[in-house]
Amino acid sequence: MEKIAALYLAHLNPVTKAHETIISNLAKQYKVYVYPVIFLKAGIEINTRTFPFPYDVRREMLKSLFEQAENVEISPDYFFESPFIKYVPPFLSPYSWMLRKQILGNIKEKKYISYTGDTAERIALTVYNLHPIQSNRLKISASKVKELIYEAVMKDNTSESQKRIEGDPVWEDLVPKPVAEIIKRHWDVVEKFARMTDKTVKILGMKYPAEGIFHF
Repeated sequence: MEKIAALYLAHLNPVTKAHETIISNLAKQYKVYVYPVIFLKAGIEINTRTFPFPYDVRREMLKSLFEQAENVEISPDYFFESPFIKYVPPFLSPYSWMLRKQILGNIKEKKYISYTGDTAERIALTVYNLHPIQSNRLKISASKVKELIYEAVMKDNTSESQKRIEGDPVWEDLVPKPVAEIIKRHWDVVEKFARMTDKTVKILGMKYPAEGIFHF
């Protein structure tokens, strides 16, 4: 049977249990290419409160879960280069179509589908002829996990047992255990962005770091 590729383009910042489930389920039927999005300015990755963990850390998270999986490949080919405004408006910008070509560049399979649980993203993937499959959004979002992590930094030193008794959600419950350990090893990143104002802007449904929107 001819192998089909599944493209999963996502922020993965951080990798959650929902992400793990999505990739694991896709890998049962497809060769999965996972694309953590990267924003570059003069070749250097830009991170914000919304996008705190750099690509190398997110790749480490994914490898901790799927390094032994023959059907899963992690790709750095989903990257935007400043000025990010050149990708707008999507569909009409030639740079957005160059990004599509970039994403497909190293796929070995002749046939491919893409995955998203978001309706707007599904429309975009359809326009770009990336063949999105019908799917539902899973409940655990990376945004929710980030906010819980930032809250953990800002809260007083309340014990984990007390938090559970009080009914507060605990971020460690929403990410795979190996990922939680990686986040703890990079806790300096969490502390840095927990105390910073978010410098991310949303343009036509897509989030970009404010730095690099208009300038190289």
